[in-house]
Amino acid sequence: MATESKRILIVDDDPDIVESLKMVLESANYDVDTAGSPQEGFARIEANPPHLILLDIMMPDGTEGFHFVWRLRNEYPEPSSQIPILVLTAIHSTTQLRFYPDETDKEYGAGEFLPVQGFMDKPVEPSVLLSKLGETLGTK
Repeated sequence: MATESKRILIVDDDPDIVESLKMVLESANYDVDTAGSPQEGFARIEANPPHLILLDIMMPDGTEGFHFVWRLRNEYPEPSSQIPILVLTAIHSTTQLRFYPDETDKEYGAGEFLPVQGFMDKPVEPSVLLSKLGETLGTK
């Protein structure tokens, strides 16, 4: 029996997706917080940092999820900058999503992948979601 329930932050602009993910996670005894935009997500992180973030990439203004990852990893101090992120997206999982595919800058090497712990396609099966969460949080 876990001594502390792990807190998951869902950052996604689709209320139906958020509600279905929340039901699955709460049924597995996770504490769930939600944010409908990256800005709201950062406010939630600042108020009460989660143990893990489930993040959508495509939001109303485009690929806001990429910007969310970059900002969290580069502008926030530890431990917030180190919160594990699992990306839930409708972008096919075989696409090699990269920040800088051909050149190096001060933060990333050439071809370095987005600094997240994993990608899952929407819609995600509850068993796959819970398995990946357990694996990422070390509770599996």
